[in-house]
Amino acid sequence: MKVASPQKLDIEVGNGACVSALLIRPTQARACFVFAHGAGAGMTHPFMEAAAHGLGERDVATLRYQFPYMEKGSKRPDPPAIAQAAVRSAVAEAGRRCSGLSLIAGGKSFGGRMTSQAQAAAPLPDVDGLAFLGFPLHPAGKPSSDRARHLGDVHVPLLFLQGTRDSLAELRLLEPVVKGLGPSATLHLVQDADHSFHVLARSGRNDREVLSEVLDTLSVWIGVVAAS
Repeated sequence: MKVASPQKLDIEVGNGACVSALLIRPTQARACFVFAHGAGAGMTHPFMEAAAHGLGERDVATLRYQFPYMEKGSKRPDPPAIAQAAVRSAVAEAGRRCSGLSLIAGGKSFGGRMTSQAQAAAPLPDVDGLAFLGFPLHPAGKPSSDRARHLGDVHVPLLFLQGTRDSLAELRLLEPVVKGLGPSATLHLVQDADHSFHVLARSGRNDREVLSEVLDTLSVWIGVVAAS
């Protein structure tokens, strides 16, 4: 199915600053995913592009947006307060542009974590659930579950899409974290995938097949959350 070209937007994020955004809204959209990028690459990274178009093919709108540091071309991620303010602004913009649709927020790695921190601090208006494409539980080589402490203050459904080879989320730590959040939290393990959802050739699968699994799972989960 052909997906319409993204609509370019500018979002005010406070202190007179604006960031770029891209909205894809299919004709039959049933929900909108407010889709934040990871720490090292912006909203036009090939993974973000492919995921947004793939969700569009599954009748899920997406609003991708830049964090302020990425908009300025910096490599240093914003402090949490600034990143969380950008999340809130993006969610508000999605609410205006996709009025009547269920809102799901989250994103890739850093973007997902900043979204959950924002939700934990104060519920994001009209957001029905959060989805993480590779939740960064800890830095590579430094296993810890400290970054998950705030998740107990999130009271909407959560979906963790996680590769079994993810060096930023050891399963022996992530699995008990998700279990401890109760029945509203779901963990979907993507076999043989790393933090970027790449798989080794010997796995018998390729990255395109893995992305389809991720998006199929996310789309079905969004449908359940939107209907509840």
